[in-house]
Amino acid sequence: MRVHKLSLLAVVAVAGLSLTACQGSGKSSSGSGGSSTPSSQSSASQGSGSQASDGSAASDGSAASSGTSGKGTAGGQSGTSGGGRAAGGGSGACPTSQLAFSTSGGMAEGTLVVNLKNTGSTACTLKGFPGADLKSKDGTVSAKRSTVAPVAVSVKPGEETRFTLHYPPNNSGGSGETFTSLVVTPPNETHSRTLPVSINVPVSDGGGPAVTVDPVGTGK
Repeated sequence: MRVHKLSLLAVVAVAGLSLTACQGSGKSSSGSGGSSTPSSQSSASQGSGSQASDGSAASDGSAASSGTSGKGTAGGQSGTSGGGRAAGGGSGACPTSQLAFSTSGGMAEGTLVVNLKNTGSTACTLKGFPGADLKSKDGTVSAKRSTVAPVAVSVKPGEETRFTLHYPPNNSGGSGETFTSLVVTPPNETHSRTLPVSINVPVSDGGGPAVTVDPVGTGK
């Protein structure tokens, strides 16, 4: 009986030690879990901080992008503004409103020189054939283009260029047909100017007189 009691006590003691060990392990696990939880929170806090930093960087990046876009837009406007200045002068085409028109006799019979003076404050360019329409009481004759090749002509403020109109002089002895006005449209323009002229051509049987015009910048 004594041996049995001792054995029973030993079993109880071993069971107690095992329970204590299990509880200690649980506490250790719980402690480890507790340590893990703060570590997790710390990591989450750091992660949140990183996101805030990233968010701030994104915000800064957005602002930078917005600034770049703003500069780009301003640059575009400036470019547009620069393009406008070029069109108004520089290498842009001369508008009709920037030109003064006059006429003078040509070197040869049957020619009329039309002068185009730049009245603007900037240089501009003319290239191509002008529109030239002769008008009389009987109707209108549009000049046909000659075979002369067009060239680009830059006209500075106060300077002028010219083109030549060719028509058949009236040497028939008859009254012929007299044109009293010339409507001129500069190259690449839609606005015209009407000039007083006195051009007498022989009366043709049909098709009108053979009137031709040279490109701007080629007349002398």
